[in-house]
Amino acid sequence: MGDSLITIIAIGLAAVLMFVFPLMSLSERTDDISELMLNSTTDEFINNIRTTGKLTLDDYEKYLQTISSTGNSFEVELIIHQLDENPGVKVSQAEMTKIGENIYYKSYTSQIQEELNKNGKIKLKEGDMISVTVKNTNQTIAQLLRNFFYQITGDGSGQIVAKGNAIITVNGSN
Repeated sequence: MGDSLITIIAIGLAAVLMFVFPLMSLSERTDDISELMLNSTTDEFINNIRTTGKLTLDDYEKYLQTISSTGNSFEVELIIHQLDENPGVKVSQAEMTKIGENIYYKSYTSQIQEELNKNGKIKLKEGDMISVTVKNTNQTIAQLLRNFFYQITGDGSGQIVAKGNAIITVNGSN
């Protein structure tokens, strides 16, 4: 009786070692590849905006299509900090042409999408900043397995995330 119980436990342990851990490893690798692709696509998207000085609806839709090709669903957060150069001149005896403070106004994802749908593009000027944060909204196989075996709960465990920031280097043209 004791030998058969040990045999059953050994077969169960062998099944776990032969099938579950390779599946976990493969699914983790798939998530790593998805995150690498997401990071490179986000960097390319940000650099295109930085060097052209504009965000177009076509570029944004192409970006969304590219990141969704991983088979995951993503939440994209865009923030544009638009520089409003204060034309006010401060008068002082040392220098009469000194420029006032620079103020940044923020536009968020919903405002940016509304502007893109309305005009097809957003022109930016030198000194504006853009920030993109992307994270997956679905649970991948790796996340499901990790949560099952390690009893991890919550949304923060092992998400596929990419972030990018840039300062616009040219004024946007038509």
